[in-house]
Amino acid sequence: MPEGHTLHRLARLHQRRFAGAPAVVSSPQGRFADAAMITGRVFTRASVWGKHLFHHYDGGPIVHIHLGLYGTFTEAPVPMPLPVGQVRMRVVGAEYGTDLRGPTACEVVDEAQVSAIVARLGPDPLRRDADPELAWTRISKSRKSIGALLMDQRVIAGVGNVYRSELLFRHHIDPYRPGRDVADAEFAEAWTDLVALMKVGVRRGKIVVVAPEHDHGAPPYAPNRPRTYVYRRAGEPCRVCSTPVRTAVLEGRNVFWCPTCQI
Repeated sequence: MPEGHTLHRLARLHQRRFAGAPAVVSSPQGRFADAAMITGRVFTRASVWGKHLFHHYDGGPIVHIHLGLYGTFTEAPVPMPLPVGQVRMRVVGAEYGTDLRGPTACEVVDEAQVSAIVARLGPDPLRRDADPELAWTRISKSRKSIGALLMDQRVIAGVGNVYRSELLFRHHIDPYRPGRDVADAEFAEAWTDLVALMKVGVRRGKIVVVAPEHDHGAPPYAPNRPRTYVYRRAGEPCRVCSTPVRTAVLEGRNVFWCPTCQI
């Protein structure tokens, strides 16, 4: 599942390519019937909260998109080729177009519905209006593990499995430690680090978490996989202390950690 930085990067791209002009919106697959009420309207802006992307159009309609596990956008200059596969939504501007495939959600909503979606979410570290105190209030009162809390979009919006494992490693926190046992200072430092890491992700288009002094002695990764401290490195030596990295299922997803570095 794409993490929050991917959605913010997409929003910037779509803002740059489509905002300020009418867009031709269609549903080659036929499953986004409301495309007909959007097409021809001016694309005014794109916004994001966590893993939710919003396309705003003149006159009020908003397209709410959640990529889920399998959703993806592909971009192409116009004239675009004929749609290939199950294209849920196609947006075509003056110079570029984009195809959306496999999202969990692609629907037209209004401002009240957007507010209802956002009300269910925690602060987004990449938004200027993010309030970390809201996340800290929930974490500091919870008996649930910090590893579970970080994946709860109601606590922090936009954090996925990679950032969860890597952030906890970088701050020496066992993923099974209860949220209420995380110190205020620990959370503050982790939040600041998370904001910085996710901003790098937006800027570079990939997750970068390993310090140069630790990025050595590991096998090469496939092009679409980030270099990490612990994520997807089960059984391999920790980059810092050489202890084998462990993994377990936590809240339905594999979490990775070093039992020596994280206490």
